[in-house]
Amino acid sequence: MRPPAEMKLDSSLPRPFVFINMAMTADGKISTVNRAISSFGSKRDFKHLYELRATADAVMCGARTVDLNPVTLGPGGGTFMKRRVKNGLSPSNLRIVVTGTGSVNPSAEIFKHRFSPIILLTTRACHDDRRRSLRPLADELHDGGDSEIMWIETLHWLRARWGVNRLLCEGGGALNAALFQAGVVDELHLTICPTIAGGRNAPSIAYGPGLPALEEASRMKITSAKRVGAEMFLTLSMDRSLGSPSSCPPAPDHSKIS
Repeated sequence: MRPPAEMKLDSSLPRPFVFINMAMTADGKISTVNRAISSFGSKRDFKHLYELRATADAVMCGARTVDLNPVTLGPGGGTFMKRRVKNGLSPSNLRIVVTGTGSVNPSAEIFKHRFSPIILLTTRACHDDRRRSLRPLADELHDGGDSEIMWIETLHWLRARWGVNRLLCEGGGALNAALFQAGVVDELHLTICPTIAGGRNAPSIAYGPGLPALEEASRMKITSAKRVGAEMFLTLSMDRSLGSPSSCPPAPDHSKIS
């Protein structure tokens, strides 16, 4: 996957379809207080992660996720690479790491595996010395805003520059919250696991400053629900009936779980 030599942003084109995949405990936590990825999800949930990646042009996560965990954001081996090709995609997905200030660890595991392009999304708050250390790690370093990423513009850039039509976000909670706040989330895949983690500082699927009033909350509707073993697999779509429709391509039906 390579970007075109010339790029011209066209805001009339639909932005990428944005969907989030998360597993959480029964009390709404996505990890324990140390923020490392926890293994409370089953093998079925792990397979579901790769099934969703096989429908996405790009997979994205935040800097803390790659700092604290040995993730590569890859397609998951030959079986899923073949599935990607069958879906009309490249064998391996584009990988995107969001680091607003450039604080991602250059020694993170993801940078040791160069099977597909890596994009670092940052802001102009990233200092020059950090930029110099990050540039060799990525195929492109892109400023998405001054002090925070402007998601609508950045999504249009990802489509025009890298041909991203479907973007899968895998957390963490702060990145999810920013996408919800920007109004660009179209679908949420949520696995509910029969575990209680506890902890007031353990993160949820969308954490941060929060909203002052419930009226400002993102509204979603359940479009698929299925129990597999001890877990519940839910698919929720954004309910835009109270606002303008999302400017994005329609979602193919990948929500059913076999």
